[in-house]
Amino acid sequence: MSFKDQLTDGFMWFANKVGNQKHLVAIRDSFIAMMPLTMAGSIAVLLNVFFRDIPTNLGWTAFAKAMAPLIEINGYVYFGTIAISALVFSFSIGYNLSQTYKVNPIAGGLVSFASFVAVIPQTVKVTTSLAGVKPSVLKALSGIGLTVSGSGTKATLETSTWGGITTLYAGATGLFTALIIGLISSLVYCKLMNKKLTIKMPESVPPAVNKAFAAIIPGTVAIYISAVIGWLAMASTGYALNDLVSTYIQKPLLGLSQGLFSVILLTFLVQLFWFFGLHGHNVLAPILDGIYQPALLENTSAWEATHNVSKLPWLWTRGSFDAYAQMGGSGVTIALIIAILLFSKRDDYKTVAKLSAPMGLFNINEPMIFGIPMVLNPLFVIPWLIIPPICATIAYLATQAGIIPPVYLAVPWITPPGLYAFLATGNNLMAGLVALLNVFIAFLIWTPFVISANRATLLD
Repeated sequence: MSFKDQLTDGFMWFANKVGNQKHLVAIRDSFIAMMPLTMAGSIAVLLNVFFRDIPTNLGWTAFAKAMAPLIEINGYVYFGTIAISALVFSFSIGYNLSQTYKVNPIAGGLVSFASFVAVIPQTVKVTTSLAGVKPSVLKALSGIGLTVSGSGTKATLETSTWGGITTLYAGATGLFTALIIGLISSLVYCKLMNKKLTIKMPESVPPAVNKAFAAIIPGTVAIYISAVIGWLAMASTGYALNDLVSTYIQKPLLGLSQGLFSVILLTFLVQLFWFFGLHGHNVLAPILDGIYQPALLENTSAWEATHNVSKLPWLWTRGSFDAYAQMGGSGVTIALIIAILLFSKRDDYKTVAKLSAPMGLFNINEPMIFGIPMVLNPLFVIPWLIIPPICATIAYLATQAGIIPPVYLAVPWITPPGLYAFLATGNNLMAGLVALLNVFIAFLIWTPFVISANRATLLD
Protein backbone atom coordinates (compact mmCIF):
# COMPACT_ATOMS: atom_id res chain seq x y z
CA MET A 1 0.00 0.00 0.00
CA SER A 2 1.37 3.40 -0.98
CA PHE A 3 1.94 6.23 1.49
CA LYS A 4 -0.96 8.13 -0.11
CA ASP A 5 -3.33 5.22 0.48
CA GLN A 6 -2.11 4.80 4.05
CA LEU A 7 -2.64 8.51 4.72
CA THR A 8 -6.13 8.38 3.21
CA ASP A 9 -7.11 5.29 5.17
CA GLY A 10 -5.73 6.75 8.40
CA PHE A 11 -7.59 10.01 7.91
CA MET A 12 -10.87 8.24 7.14
CA TRP A 13 -10.44 5.96 10.16
CA PHE A 14 -9.94 8.97 12.43
CA ALA A 15 -12.84 10.88 10.89
CA ASN A 16 -15.17 7.90 11.24
CA LYS A 17 -14.16 7.48 14.88
CA VAL A 18 -14.92 11.13 15.60
CA GLY A 19 -18.11 11.13 13.55
CA ASN A 20 -19.45 7.98 15.24
CA GLN A 21 -18.39 8.69 18.83
CA LYS A 22 -21.67 8.16 20.65
CA HIS A 23 -21.39 11.10 23.04
CA LEU A 24 -20.54 13.52 20.24
CA VAL A 25 -23.35 12.07 18.14
CA ALA A 26 -25.76 12.65 21.04
CA ILE A 27 -24.62 16.28 21.33
CA ARG A 28 -25.04 16.76 17.58
CA ASP A 29 -28.49 15.19 17.53
CA SER A 30 -29.55 17.26 20.54
CA PHE A 31 -28.78 20.52 18.77
CA ILE A 32 -30.50 19.26 15.62
CA ALA A 33 -33.58 18.31 17.66
CA MET A 34 -33.85 21.95 18.80
CA MET A 35 -34.11 23.19 15.22
CA PRO A 36 -37.93 23.48 15.09
CA LEU A 37 -37.93 25.71 18.18
CA THR A 38 -34.94 27.73 17.01
CA MET A 39 -36.63 28.34 13.68
CA ALA A 40 -39.94 29.28 15.30
CA GLY A 41 -38.22 31.79 17.57
CA SER A 42 -36.20 33.25 14.72
CA ILE A 43 -39.31 33.61 12.58
CA ALA A 44 -40.97 35.49 15.44
CA VAL A 45 -38.01 37.88 15.71
CA LEU A 46 -37.91 38.30 11.91
CA LEU A 47 -41.62 39.10 11.75
CA ASN A 48 -41.15 41.77 14.39
CA VAL A 49 -38.44 43.29 12.21
CA PHE A 50 -41.15 43.74 9.56
CA PHE A 51 -43.93 44.75 11.95
CA ARG A 52 -42.00 46.94 14.39
CA ASP A 53 -38.36 47.73 13.64
CA ILE A 54 -38.46 48.72 9.96
CA PRO A 55 -41.73 50.73 10.24
CA THR A 56 -40.41 52.51 13.35
CA ASN A 57 -37.15 53.41 11.61
CA LEU A 58 -39.15 54.76 8.67
CA GLY A 59 -41.35 56.83 10.97
CA TRP A 60 -44.44 54.67 10.41
CA THR A 61 -45.28 54.55 14.10
CA ALA A 62 -49.00 54.20 13.40
CA PHE A 63 -48.40 50.94 11.53
CA ALA A 64 -46.21 49.58 14.34
CA LYS A 65 -48.89 50.52 16.85
CA ALA A 66 -51.57 48.76 14.80
CA MET A 67 -49.40 45.63 14.70
CA ALA A 68 -48.96 45.67 18.50
CA PRO A 69 -51.03 42.47 19.08
CA LEU A 70 -48.99 40.53 16.50
CA ILE A 71 -45.76 41.93 17.91
CA GLU A 72 -46.78 40.78 21.38
CA ILE A 73 -47.69 37.31 20.11
CA ASN A 74 -44.29 37.06 18.43
CA GLY A 75 -42.77 37.97 21.79
CA TYR A 76 -44.61 35.06 23.39
CA VAL A 77 -43.25 32.71 20.70
CA TYR A 78 -39.71 33.97 21.25
CA PHE A 79 -40.03 33.52 25.01
CA GLY A 80 -41.27 29.96 24.55
CA THR A 81 -38.44 28.97 22.20
CA ILE A 82 -35.07 30.76 22.07
CA ALA A 83 -35.40 32.39 25.50
CA ILE A 84 -35.52 28.93 27.13
CA SER A 85 -33.18 27.13 24.72
CA ALA A 86 -30.92 25.82 27.51
CA LEU A 87 -33.89 24.21 29.27
CA VAL A 88 -34.94 22.57 26.01
CA PHE A 89 -31.40 21.38 25.28
CA SER A 90 -31.03 19.86 28.74
CA PHE A 91 -33.95 17.54 28.01
CA SER A 92 -32.74 16.84 24.48
CA ILE A 93 -29.24 15.76 25.53
CA GLY A 94 -30.63 13.46 28.21
CA TYR A 95 -33.08 11.91 25.78
CA ASN A 96 -30.51 11.29 23.02
CA LEU A 97 -27.81 9.96 25.33
CA SER A 98 -30.30 7.60 26.96
CA GLN A 99 -31.26 6.28 23.54
CA THR A 100 -27.59 5.64 22.84
CA TYR A 101 -27.28 3.57 26.04
CA LYS A 102 -30.62 1.85 25.29
CA VAL A 103 -32.41 2.92 28.47
CA ASN A 104 -35.69 4.77 28.99
CA PRO A 105 -35.12 8.00 26.99
CA ILE A 106 -38.10 9.96 28.35
CA ALA A 107 -36.92 9.43 31.92
CA GLY A 108 -33.37 10.26 30.83
CA GLY A 109 -34.52 13.55 29.34
CA LEU A 110 -36.51 14.44 32.45
CA VAL A 111 -33.59 13.58 34.75
CA SER A 112 -31.24 15.76 32.69
CA PHE A 113 -33.79 18.60 32.70
CA ALA A 114 -34.30 18.40 36.48
CA SER A 115 -30.52 18.22 37.05
CA PHE A 116 -29.96 21.38 35.05
CA VAL A 117 -32.72 23.25 36.86
CA ALA A 118 -31.19 22.10 40.16
CA VAL A 119 -27.96 24.04 39.48
CA ILE A 120 -29.67 27.25 38.37
CA PRO A 121 -29.56 29.99 41.06
CA GLN A 122 -32.73 29.82 43.13
CA THR A 123 -33.10 33.54 43.74
CA VAL A 124 -33.56 36.40 41.31
CA LYS A 125 -32.30 39.87 42.21
CA VAL A 126 -34.38 42.84 41.12
CA THR A 127 -32.97 46.37 41.12
CA THR A 128 -35.35 49.34 41.21
CA SER A 129 -34.36 52.98 40.76
CA LEU A 130 -35.11 55.26 43.75
CA ALA A 131 -34.18 58.49 41.99
CA GLY A 132 -35.89 61.43 43.68
CA VAL A 133 -36.76 59.57 46.88
CA LYS A 134 -36.06 61.60 50.01
CA PRO A 135 -32.98 60.61 52.06
CA SER A 136 -35.18 59.98 55.11
CA VAL A 137 -37.18 57.40 53.12
CA LEU A 138 -33.99 55.74 51.89
CA LYS A 139 -32.78 55.49 55.47
CA ALA A 140 -36.09 53.98 56.52
CA LEU A 141 -35.90 51.34 53.78
CA SER A 142 -32.42 50.42 54.89
CA GLY A 143 -33.65 50.20 58.46
CA ILE A 144 -36.14 47.45 57.63
CA GLY A 145 -33.50 45.23 56.04
CA LEU A 146 -33.79 46.22 52.38
CA THR A 147 -30.58 46.82 50.42
CA VAL A 148 -30.34 50.44 49.29
CA SER A 149 -27.31 51.49 47.22
CA GLY A 150 -26.17 54.95 46.18
CA SER A 151 -27.92 58.22 46.83
CA GLY A 152 -29.72 61.00 45.00
CA THR A 153 -30.45 60.18 41.34
CA LYS A 154 -28.33 57.01 41.56
CA ALA A 155 -30.15 55.45 44.49
CA THR A 156 -31.36 51.89 43.85
CA LEU A 157 -33.27 49.30 45.80
CA GLU A 158 -32.23 45.65 45.51
CA THR A 159 -34.66 42.89 46.39
CA SER A 160 -34.61 39.17 45.71
CA THR A 161 -37.25 36.53 45.28
CA TRP A 162 -36.91 32.77 45.64
CA GLY A 163 -38.03 30.35 42.93
CA GLY A 164 -37.42 32.48 39.84
CA ILE A 165 -35.58 31.28 36.73
CA THR A 166 -34.25 34.06 34.53
CA THR A 167 -33.71 33.80 30.81
CA LEU A 168 -30.06 34.62 31.51
CA TYR A 169 -29.64 31.02 32.66
CA ALA A 170 -32.50 29.38 30.76
CA GLY A 171 -31.46 30.80 27.38
CA ALA A 172 -28.37 30.70 25.19
CA THR A 173 -25.98 31.73 27.98
CA GLY A 174 -26.90 28.57 29.87
CA LEU A 175 -26.31 26.17 26.97
CA PHE A 176 -22.82 25.11 27.99
CA THR A 177 -23.93 24.46 31.57
CA ALA A 178 -26.88 22.47 30.22
CA LEU A 179 -24.44 20.49 28.07
CA ILE A 180 -22.07 19.71 30.94
CA ILE A 181 -24.72 18.91 33.57
CA GLY A 182 -26.80 17.08 30.98
CA LEU A 183 -23.87 14.82 30.10
CA ILE A 184 -22.94 14.16 33.74
CA SER A 185 -26.46 13.45 34.97
CA SER A 186 -27.39 11.41 31.91
CA LEU A 187 -24.27 9.27 32.15
CA VAL A 188 -24.92 8.61 35.84
CA TYR A 189 -28.53 7.70 35.07
CA CYS A 190 -27.61 5.47 32.11
CA LYS A 191 -24.77 3.67 33.90
CA LEU A 192 -26.93 2.90 36.93
CA MET A 193 -29.79 1.75 34.71
CA ASN A 194 -27.47 -0.60 32.81
CA LYS A 195 -26.10 -1.95 36.11
CA LYS A 196 -29.71 -2.80 37.04
CA LEU A 197 -29.62 -0.63 40.17
CA THR A 198 -33.36 -0.27 39.90
CA ILE A 199 -36.60 -1.05 41.69
CA LYS A 200 -38.03 -4.25 40.24
CA MET A 201 -41.78 -4.54 40.01
CA PRO A 202 -43.93 -7.67 39.48
CA GLU A 203 -44.54 -8.70 35.89
CA SER A 204 -48.25 -7.91 36.31
CA VAL A 205 -47.46 -4.21 36.63
CA PRO A 206 -48.13 -2.19 33.42
CA PRO A 207 -44.95 -1.42 31.39
CA ALA A 208 -45.27 2.36 31.87
CA VAL A 209 -45.38 1.98 35.65
CA ASN A 210 -42.48 -0.49 35.57
CA LYS A 211 -40.34 1.94 33.55
CA ALA A 212 -41.13 4.80 35.91
CA PHE A 213 -40.19 2.82 39.03
CA ALA A 214 -37.03 1.50 37.37
CA ALA A 215 -35.80 5.06 36.86
CA ILE A 216 -36.37 6.22 40.45
CA ILE A 217 -33.01 5.23 41.97
CA PRO A 218 -30.78 6.14 38.96
CA GLY A 219 -32.68 9.39 38.45
CA THR A 220 -32.55 10.42 42.10
CA VAL A 221 -28.82 9.73 42.33
CA ALA A 222 -28.15 11.69 39.12
CA ILE A 223 -30.16 14.71 40.25
CA TYR A 224 -28.52 14.71 43.69
CA ILE A 225 -25.04 14.54 42.18
CA SER A 226 -25.87 17.53 39.97
CA ALA A 227 -27.30 19.46 42.92
CA VAL A 228 -24.15 18.75 44.96
CA ILE A 229 -21.98 20.03 42.09
CA GLY A 230 -24.04 23.22 41.98
CA TRP A 231 -23.83 23.64 45.76
CA LEU A 232 -20.07 23.08 45.83
CA ALA A 233 -19.57 25.69 43.11
CA MET A 234 -21.56 28.27 45.07
CA ALA A 235 -20.08 27.34 48.46
CA SER A 236 -16.45 27.38 47.31
CA THR A 237 -16.45 30.38 44.96
CA GLY A 238 -19.54 32.42 45.79
CA TYR A 239 -20.67 32.12 42.17
CA ALA A 240 -23.33 29.93 40.60
CA LEU A 241 -22.10 27.06 38.43
CA ASN A 242 -23.78 28.71 35.44
CA ASP A 243 -21.73 31.88 35.95
CA LEU A 244 -18.48 29.92 36.35
CA VAL A 245 -19.08 27.89 33.18
CA SER A 246 -20.09 31.00 31.25
CA THR A 247 -17.05 32.98 32.42
CA TYR A 248 -14.32 30.33 32.27
CA ILE A 249 -15.51 27.92 29.56
CA GLN A 250 -18.24 29.30 27.30
CA LYS A 251 -16.92 32.82 26.73
CA PRO A 252 -13.28 31.73 26.14
CA LEU A 253 -14.39 29.06 23.65
CA LEU A 254 -16.68 31.49 21.86
CA GLY A 255 -13.89 34.05 21.88
CA LEU A 256 -11.49 31.59 20.24
CA SER A 257 -14.12 30.69 17.68
CA GLN A 258 -14.43 34.31 16.58
CA GLY A 259 -10.95 34.60 15.12
CA LEU A 260 -10.54 34.60 11.35
CA PHE A 261 -8.15 31.65 11.56
CA SER A 262 -10.76 29.54 13.40
CA VAL A 263 -13.41 30.36 10.81
CA ILE A 264 -11.08 29.52 7.91
CA LEU A 265 -9.86 26.31 9.54
CA LEU A 266 -13.35 24.94 10.22
CA THR A 267 -14.56 25.89 6.75
CA PHE A 268 -11.55 24.12 5.24
CA LEU A 269 -12.03 21.00 7.39
CA VAL A 270 -15.65 20.66 6.28
CA GLN A 271 -14.43 20.56 2.68
CA LEU A 272 -11.58 18.19 3.50
CA PHE A 273 -13.90 15.66 5.13
CA TRP A 274 -16.26 15.84 2.16
CA PHE A 275 -13.34 15.26 -0.22
CA PHE A 276 -12.79 11.90 1.44
CA GLY A 277 -16.49 11.07 1.21
CA LEU A 278 -17.41 11.95 4.79
CA HIS A 279 -20.21 14.36 5.68
CA GLY A 280 -18.13 17.31 6.89
CA HIS A 281 -20.94 19.05 8.70
CA ASN A 282 -21.93 15.91 10.59
CA VAL A 283 -18.36 15.12 11.60
CA LEU A 284 -17.77 18.67 12.87
CA ALA A 285 -21.30 19.22 14.21
CA PRO A 286 -20.23 19.09 17.89
CA ILE A 287 -17.99 22.10 17.19
CA LEU A 288 -20.12 23.93 14.65
CA ASP A 289 -23.30 23.53 16.69
CA GLY A 290 -21.79 23.29 20.16
CA ILE A 291 -19.88 26.58 19.85
CA TYR A 292 -21.37 28.62 17.03
CA GLN A 293 -25.03 27.78 17.71
CA PRO A 294 -24.93 29.37 21.19
CA ALA A 295 -23.32 32.41 19.56
CA LEU A 296 -26.25 32.62 17.13
CA LEU A 297 -28.81 32.31 19.93
CA GLU A 298 -27.01 34.92 22.04
CA ASN A 299 -27.05 37.29 19.07
CA THR A 300 -30.78 36.67 18.67
CA SER A 301 -31.36 37.41 22.34
CA ALA A 302 -29.21 40.56 22.16
CA TRP A 303 -31.17 41.82 19.16
CA GLU A 304 -34.50 41.14 20.85
CA ALA A 305 -33.30 43.10 23.88
CA THR A 306 -31.68 46.07 22.13
CA HIS A 307 -32.81 46.13 18.45
CA ASN A 308 -29.31 47.39 17.70
CA VAL A 309 -26.88 45.38 15.54
CA SER A 310 -23.94 47.17 17.14
CA LYS A 311 -24.88 45.47 20.42
CA LEU A 312 -24.64 41.95 19.02
CA PRO A 313 -21.93 40.16 21.01
CA TRP A 314 -20.60 37.74 18.36
CA LEU A 315 -19.21 38.45 14.91
CA TRP A 316 -19.51 34.94 13.45
CA THR A 317 -22.28 32.46 14.25
CA ARG A 318 -23.56 29.10 13.03
CA GLY A 319 -25.64 30.67 10.28
CA SER A 320 -22.69 32.66 8.95
CA PHE A 321 -21.17 29.53 7.40
CA ASP A 322 -24.35 28.74 5.48
CA ALA A 323 -25.02 32.35 4.52
CA TYR A 324 -21.63 33.13 3.00
CA ALA A 325 -19.54 29.96 2.50
CA GLN A 326 -21.96 27.16 1.61
CA MET A 327 -24.21 28.63 -1.09
CA GLY A 328 -25.69 25.80 -3.08
CA GLY A 329 -24.13 23.43 -0.55
CA SER A 330 -20.57 22.60 0.44
CA GLY A 331 -18.02 23.99 -1.99
CA VAL A 332 -20.41 26.74 -3.22
CA THR A 333 -21.44 24.25 -5.89
CA ILE A 334 -24.16 26.56 -7.20
CA ALA A 335 -21.26 28.44 -8.82
CA LEU A 336 -19.83 25.17 -10.18
CA ILE A 337 -23.21 24.34 -11.75
CA ILE A 338 -23.25 27.71 -13.52
CA ALA A 339 -19.66 27.27 -14.70
CA ILE A 340 -20.39 23.80 -16.08
CA LEU A 341 -23.54 24.92 -17.88
CA LEU A 342 -21.66 27.82 -19.51
CA PHE A 343 -18.23 26.37 -20.27
CA SER A 344 -18.18 22.58 -19.96
CA LYS A 345 -18.03 20.47 -23.12
CA ARG A 346 -18.44 17.22 -21.25
CA ASP A 347 -21.86 15.66 -21.63
CA ASP A 348 -21.60 13.82 -18.31
CA TYR A 349 -20.87 17.02 -16.40
CA LYS A 350 -23.60 18.97 -18.16
CA THR A 351 -26.16 16.24 -17.50
CA VAL A 352 -25.32 16.14 -13.79
CA ALA A 353 -25.38 19.95 -13.60
CA LYS A 354 -28.80 20.19 -15.28
CA LEU A 355 -30.25 17.61 -12.93
CA SER A 356 -28.62 19.23 -9.90
CA ALA A 357 -29.51 22.85 -10.64
CA PRO A 358 -33.04 22.87 -9.13
CA MET A 359 -31.78 21.21 -5.95
CA GLY A 360 -28.62 23.29 -5.85
CA LEU A 361 -30.74 26.44 -5.70
CA PHE A 362 -31.95 25.16 -2.34
CA ASN A 363 -28.49 24.14 -1.10
CA ILE A 364 -28.87 20.42 -1.77
CA ASN A 365 -25.70 19.36 -3.54
CA GLU A 366 -25.32 15.61 -2.99
CA PRO A 367 -26.09 15.05 -6.72
CA MET A 368 -23.05 17.20 -7.56
CA ILE A 369 -20.81 15.68 -4.87
CA PHE A 370 -21.47 12.11 -5.92
CA GLY A 371 -22.46 12.71 -9.54
CA ILE A 372 -19.38 14.55 -10.83
CA PRO A 373 -17.99 13.13 -8.40
CA MET A 374 -16.21 15.55 -6.06
CA VAL A 375 -15.05 12.79 -3.72
CA LEU A 376 -11.34 12.07 -4.28
CA ASN A 377 -11.46 14.02 -7.56
CA PRO A 378 -7.98 15.43 -8.32
CA LEU A 379 -9.33 17.71 -11.07
CA PHE A 380 -11.40 19.79 -8.66
CA VAL A 381 -9.62 19.32 -5.32
CA ILE A 382 -8.05 22.81 -5.34
CA PRO A 383 -11.22 24.88 -5.85
CA TRP A 384 -13.18 22.47 -3.67
CA LEU A 385 -10.85 23.12 -0.73
CA ILE A 386 -10.12 26.84 -1.16
CA ILE A 387 -13.40 28.44 -2.31
CA PRO A 388 -15.39 28.20 0.96
CA PRO A 389 -12.49 29.56 3.08
CA ILE A 390 -12.08 32.46 0.61
CA CYS A 391 -15.81 33.22 0.76
CA ALA A 392 -15.81 32.99 4.55
CA THR A 393 -12.85 35.39 4.71
CA ILE A 394 -14.62 37.97 2.53
CA ALA A 395 -17.79 37.83 4.64
CA TYR A 396 -15.83 37.85 7.90
CA LEU A 397 -13.87 40.95 6.93
CA ALA A 398 -17.03 42.68 5.68
CA THR A 399 -18.72 41.93 9.01
CA GLN A 400 -15.68 43.03 10.98
CA ALA A 401 -15.59 46.30 9.04
CA GLY A 402 -19.25 46.98 9.79
CA ILE A 403 -20.29 46.76 6.14
CA ILE A 404 -22.73 44.01 7.02
CA PRO A 405 -24.16 43.03 10.43
CA PRO A 406 -23.45 39.68 12.08
CA VAL A 407 -25.89 36.86 11.44
CA TYR A 408 -28.38 36.82 14.30
CA LEU A 409 -31.39 34.89 13.01
CA ALA A 410 -31.72 31.19 12.25
CA VAL A 411 -32.95 30.57 8.71
CA PRO A 412 -33.89 27.21 7.13
CA TRP A 413 -30.79 25.86 5.41
CA ILE A 414 -32.72 25.31 2.17
CA THR A 415 -33.16 29.08 1.72
CA PRO A 416 -31.59 30.12 -1.64
CA PRO A 417 -28.21 31.91 -1.75
CA GLY A 418 -28.39 35.62 -1.13
CA LEU A 419 -31.87 35.40 0.36
CA TYR A 420 -30.44 33.37 3.24
CA ALA A 421 -27.96 36.11 4.22
CA PHE A 422 -30.62 38.80 3.68
CA LEU A 423 -33.04 37.15 6.11
CA ALA A 424 -30.41 35.96 8.62
CA THR A 425 -29.25 39.54 9.16
CA GLY A 426 -32.71 41.00 9.64
CA ASN A 427 -33.31 41.96 6.00
CA ASN A 428 -29.96 43.61 5.40
CA LEU A 429 -29.62 44.15 1.64
CA MET A 430 -25.84 44.50 1.74
CA ALA A 431 -25.51 41.08 3.40
CA GLY A 432 -27.45 39.51 0.55
CA LEU A 433 -25.21 41.28 -1.97
CA VAL A 434 -22.05 40.04 -0.22
CA ALA A 435 -23.37 36.47 -0.44
CA LEU A 436 -24.06 36.90 -4.17
CA LEU A 437 -20.60 38.45 -4.58
CA ASN A 438 -19.15 35.31 -3.04
CA VAL A 439 -21.10 33.20 -5.54
CA PHE A 440 -19.60 35.26 -8.37
CA ILE A 441 -16.06 34.93 -6.97
CA ALA A 442 -16.59 31.18 -6.59
CA PHE A 443 -17.76 31.08 -10.21
CA LEU A 444 -14.55 32.84 -11.32
CA ILE A 445 -12.43 30.28 -9.44
CA TRP A 446 -14.40 27.24 -10.63
CA THR A 447 -14.42 28.28 -14.32
CA PRO A 448 -10.76 27.63 -15.27
CA PHE A 449 -10.91 24.21 -13.64
CA VAL A 450 -14.11 23.37 -15.52
CA ILE A 451 -12.43 24.43 -18.79
CA SER A 452 -9.35 22.41 -17.89
CA ALA A 453 -11.55 19.36 -17.22
CA ASN A 454 -12.75 19.52 -20.85
CA ARG A 455 -9.39 18.09 -21.84
CA ALA A 456 -9.60 15.24 -19.35
CA THR A 457 -11.20 12.09 -20.66
CA LEU A 458 -10.60 9.96 -17.60
CA LEU A 459 -10.56 10.77 -13.89
CA ASP A 460 -7.71 9.23 -11.90
